[in-house]
Amino acid sequence: MVEKCKRRMGLIFDKKLIGGICVKGIISFFNRLMQRYLPDPFLFVIILTLVVFGLGLLFTDSSPADMVQHWGGGFWALLTFSMQMVLVLVTGFVLASSAIFKRFLGALASTAKTPGSAIIIVTVVSIIASWINWGFGLVIGALFAKELAKRVENVDYRLLIASAYSGFLVWHGGFSGSIPLTIATEGHFSEDLIGVISTDQTIFSPFNLIILAVLFVTLPLLNRFMMPTKDETVTVDPSLLDDASSLQAATVERSKITPAERLENSWILSLSVSVMGLIFLFFYFADNGFKLNLDIVNFLFLFLGILFHWRPKNFLESVTNAVKGASGIIIQFPFYAGIMGMMTLSGLAAVMSEAFVNISNEHTFHFFTFLSAGIVNFFVPSGGGQWSVQAPVMLEAAQTMGVSVTRTALAVAWGDAWTNMIQPFWALPALAIAGLKAKDIMGFCVIVLFVSGAIISLAFLLL
Repeated sequence: MVEKCKRRMGLIFDKKLIGGICVKGIISFFNRLMQRYLPDPFLFVIILTLVVFGLGLLFTDSSPADMVQHWGGGFWALLTFSMQMVLVLVTGFVLASSAIFKRFLGALASTAKTPGSAIIIVTVVSIIASWINWGFGLVIGALFAKELAKRVENVDYRLLIASAYSGFLVWHGGFSGSIPLTIATEGHFSEDLIGVISTDQTIFSPFNLIILAVLFVTLPLLNRFMMPTKDETVTVDPSLLDDASSLQAATVERSKITPAERLENSWILSLSVSVMGLIFLFFYFADNGFKLNLDIVNFLFLFLGILFHWRPKNFLESVTNAVKGASGIIIQFPFYAGIMGMMTLSGLAAVMSEAFVNISNEHTFHFFTFLSAGIVNFFVPSGGGQWSVQAPVMLEAAQTMGVSVTRTALAVAWGDAWTNMIQPFWALPALAIAGLKAKDIMGFCVIVLFVSGAIISLAFLLL
């Protein structure tokens, strides 16, 4: 068995068998499995829609007509969020295609000399960026991964993008975590039940920081360990990663430039509107501190993109190229909103949560809360939306059992972040930037799911 494993995979973890199976073989197995059976994300969301429809009929008192009504009623509930995500992709792409930002990412990427160091660096950058703000992390991680792929030879492009996406795992334990920020805000919907809980007890609590620290060390090493053998490494031609949008405006004889073309190439217009945007950001941060949300991230990326492209024509050419990658977000997010409608309006999400409460005791409650949140997140991919569904059930059960409601909120938050690793919904912006499909990276992400799930579960059981 050992020799067979060596011949097929070329490497065994510490030259030993784990459970009689080669670790590299497990990774290769999941990659082949996803390549063969994971459908396009659009087909995935259609299948998920039908699954939730069936579960609603089985486990709630909803009729087929009710489920259809719930689905259609929720279909457009994420329109604002969908537009925000499109702009995250477009503005991030535009900013990265500017000459200045390319030089910055290039200088950072030049610190990686080997495929292994590239995997570690992109994971660390993505974790830090996602901890600051999840939208920022999704875009920066993917853009940095592309830049590394241009400079580091023989690095597996799939693993590079998967490593960039894996940093997203920590977002709900960071500055933009929607559940910790919600319960820290006066007037939140569960204030009568638990009061206002400051971020000192959630985001900056020793418990949360320990989980973050362990993942910060573990994820880069795990991703580095998942590097395929030379025969299985999938590389990409660096020339294919150059964006046509980065081309500068063509030189035109000034005598032949029309007034309209003069405006299109006027750096004065770009500078003027960029200065207005940056002044607004100065006042915003002066009044609110370093508080990021999707709108502010998009605003920052947009006006830096306009400024760095210098001429409106260059900026518009970059936008045209960026929009091409947004089709998945535009067409799929309404279907996820429909799924969320069926989960919440039928009561299916509450039924799932109650099932885990019923098998819990005061020692295992937070562990099962974490697991239930991970499952619900697969169908309700919205941290705030998931909290509104699970909070009434979980918080009441926590008080009945006499366990920490703060730890309960963190359990839901980490469960929501955990299964994002195998949820194509959140991977779409990164995949669009990278030019890959979900099945290209999900084999690696499954391994991240298992390892991170074990780490977080142990924290809720032991700490």
